[in-house]
Amino acid sequence: MNFYKNTGIALVFVLGCGMTGRAQTLTEKAAEAYQKGDYAEAITLYEQSAEQDGVSSAFYYNLGNACYKDKRYPDAILNYERALLLDPSNDDARFNLDMARAYVTDKIEPVGTFFLVRWVNSVRDLFSSDTWAVIAVVAFLLFLTGVVLYFFCGNVALRKLGFFAGLLALLVSLGANRFAAVQKDILTRHDSAIVFAPTLTAKSSPSESGTDLFVLHEGTKVRLLDKVGAWSEILLEDGNRGWVPTAKLEVI
Repeated sequence: MNFYKNTGIALVFVLGCGMTGRAQTLTEKAAEAYQKGDYAEAITLYEQSAEQDGVSSAFYYNLGNACYKDKRYPDAILNYERALLLDPSNDDARFNLDMARAYVTDKIEPVGTFFLVRWVNSVRDLFSSDTWAVIAVVAFLLFLTGVVLYFFCGNVALRKLGFFAGLLALLVSLGANRFAAVQKDILTRHDSAIVFAPTLTAKSSPSESGTDLFVLHEGTKVRLLDKVGAWSEILLEDGNRGWVPTAKLEVI
């Protein structure tokens, strides 16, 4: 994969072709502003283009780049996370997210996860839910082809091939279908957020009178567990949980 790196961050733009002889789109104007170093203008134009052109993994990636260069690191993290939510295989966004996280004060060590679970999750994140759905359909068609070979082919070697290849294709289809469902669930449940406050004190209960538990800083990612009034219960990767004002969070 090719990276256009500047101060350690990959900069890749998804631009339309054939700009000559027609008016520029907002996305093209935003990319032009970025290339000129006017990052604040690029951010404004990208945000405006969302209403005109819609959003995508590439959109959030480019917006994240502009925020990073403008030193708005929590915004950059939010947009890189959204880019990965839409396309977990976006390696550029994952690389730049790690760069942006270096500027986050909180260094939270995640609770240990069984290696097999980590491996399965890494395979799941190779593709988006739509891609896994396509793989599931193709694998199921191959399974049906194997069934036909096994039951209707007179050649013994081809019958064996049909049986084992069909069995493998069925397993791939079932696994891909499961991954597609999980990825779809992750995309729709919106249970993660980024802290958007210089400092944020987590409480033991959903009120200012609750006991102080721990302090978070802007850019930290949290998981949303519950909501009561203007408060949200959050869970950190290290297992700590508490209540914080919902207004201080931005849902991914």
